[in-house]
Amino acid sequence: MKMTRTLLKNGTIVNFDRTERADVVIEGEKIVFVGAGYPEENSDVVIDASQKLLFPGGIDVHTHMELPLAGTFSHDTFSSGSLAALHGGTTTIIDFAMQSPGGSLKQALDTWHHKASGQAVCDYSFHLGVVDLHASVLSEIPNLIEREGISSFKAFTAYRDIMLSGPDLKLLMSALSDRGGLLCLHCEDGLPIEKNIKANIAAGKLHPRFHALSRPADLERTAIAHIAKIAKEVGHQPYVVHLSSADGLREIEKIRNEGQFIHAETCPQYLLLDESLYTENALESAKFVLSPPLRPKSHQNDLWRGLKNGLIHVIATDHCPFTLKQKSRGLADFSKIPNGLPGVENRMELMYGKGVLESHLSLNQFVDAIAAAPAKIFGMFPQKGNIGPGSDADIVIFDPTQKQVISAAHHHMNCDYSAYEGMEITGRCEKVFLRGHLVIDKGVSLVKEGFGSFIKRKACANIF
Repeated sequence: MKMTRTLLKNGTIVNFDRTERADVVIEGEKIVFVGAGYPEENSDVVIDASQKLLFPGGIDVHTHMELPLAGTFSHDTFSSGSLAALHGGTTTIIDFAMQSPGGSLKQALDTWHHKASGQAVCDYSFHLGVVDLHASVLSEIPNLIEREGISSFKAFTAYRDIMLSGPDLKLLMSALSDRGGLLCLHCEDGLPIEKNIKANIAAGKLHPRFHALSRPADLERTAIAHIAKIAKEVGHQPYVVHLSSADGLREIEKIRNEGQFIHAETCPQYLLLDESLYTENALESAKFVLSPPLRPKSHQNDLWRGLKNGLIHVIATDHCPFTLKQKSRGLADFSKIPNGLPGVENRMELMYGKGVLESHLSLNQFVDAIAAAPAKIFGMFPQKGNIGPGSDADIVIFDPTQKQVISAAHHHMNCDYSAYEGMEITGRCEKVFLRGHLVIDKGVSLVKEGFGSFIKRKACANIF
């Protein structure tokens, strides 16, 4: 059967390493041609992309769909959350499949496959969260990487019930290094945080703002120093998730200057929001309870600098939405508020409008942080994160002039508030292609539940 050939004509293609005015030809699910002057008569469908930017489909490597947390679940399903991702130009997500204490990693993977299969509308993969390194877990790693296509794992240095000890982190990093696996780490120093939380509760300091006050930025720095020391001993190059502070960035810079490699991601909330949102209004403050918490505004320029200078490689979202009703559970005790923000739909447009247009990032750095670097680090490049022959035809046609105001009134995330409510930005995802199929057209969804494919990933890469 003849495959449809689609020509995207006269657009400006932006990859991580080049920007060029060219035509793109899609045949089936792949890009088959990038260049000048492709004949229209050789195409079945022609789309004029003049005055538009063409980006590789975004890759969000940090989402939490249907995550059990604090006696409830994050409010986006794989169906609703992945559709929101597509509306925002993200065509692939990597979600966290979390091991149950005492359970196996394969059981966690099977559980998350069950949640996503037949539901997700964008492409997806999983990291495996390790919370209990009992005897058989290490033996699972070769099969998970080589047969299941899961090459990244996660561990915590915070939360007493799920954090791994230093010796366990060393064992896990060593096992992953032997197989091309990558350990992602939530870096906060858990024991001092736990003491701070208990002290605040005992003193009657229960308002949501004390969540942030219990988790100072210096405890992000000390956790990064801790995991870097372990990684150096075993030759692993770990990945720090959701870097939130200037303190943490300075530690990463120190580590890098000493010749040790370490990956880092940050999130739009740490680049654009700050601790002033922890107001006297308990419910308003509860919206922004997440871990790590929002920092003083002065930290933002350091994080932008880290992106520009290559100390931070990835912008992800840590998308973990809860409704106001769910957040209200902890208004009288901040420790009971489910942690997380909605954001998977906003990342690309926010980072163009507030990153590129405000001169924090070049266009190529922007594409690298939201698409190419995630694909390279997590074993999907050049299948994903690239506009070039042979790559999946995951393409966003982006209008760089269209203005919009972000609001929960018209977003697609299953959450009744926006973290960026009322923020004015320029730039909008006009058309989104996933594996050659037009799935979003000027805000209209053209995709059915279950269209997303699971992506088996290769060994993770050192991009330095």
